[in-house]
Amino acid sequence: MAAQPSRRSAHKQLPRAVREQQILDAAGQVFSRRGYHAASMGEIAELAGISKPMVYAYLGNKEELFIACLRREGARVMAAVAEVAPFDLDRPVEEQFHRGLRAFFRFVAEHRDTWAVLHNQGRRQEPFGSVIAEIRLRWVEAIAAGLRAGQRKGTAAAPDVLPAAYAIVGAAESVADWLVEQEEGDPERLADGLAALLWGGFAP
Repeated sequence: MAAQPSRRSAHKQLPRAVREQQILDAAGQVFSRRGYHAASMGEIAELAGISKPMVYAYLGNKEELFIACLRREGARVMAAVAEVAPFDLDRPVEEQFHRGLRAFFRFVAEHRDTWAVLHNQGRRQEPFGSVIAEIRLRWVEAIAAGLRAGQRKGTAAAPDVLPAAYAIVGAAESVADWLVEQEEGDPERLADGLAALLWGGFAP
């Protein structure tokens, strides 16, 4: 009977992409619990089940690892919104806008610690602030594209699109910051209220 590979050897054979996701999962938990400055690479490595040198080999130093976590969370927000409010020229822009806000606040409510640490702490200091700005720009561009589509179809008014998109993102972020500080908060209600407040400026 052939010898079975040990758990240790099998663990080492994981594809690089899978290993990186394991490290990012562990890093996100540690950064959320400790904050950037108090988090240790040793604790991240232990939680990921690998050695500390392997963390450095895969994703770099703590600063680089934090940036990788920021970018992954930014992509997750985009994916969560796109899943329920995909860009669709045949669907009313107001409906997509409303559904997108609901998806955004649900994501924040389900990842309060991650948002509080990765997003809030990240935007307050360099070099993380510039990474947050890149992430926000992708959100802004997605909203601006929807508003332009609505203008072409006559289902949205014609304000200056880019400043309007920045205003929407800024308002959503501010409400999200408030949400993560609450023990309880209804993301659906918050989305409904913000959509009603903001959409008045875009209704044709």
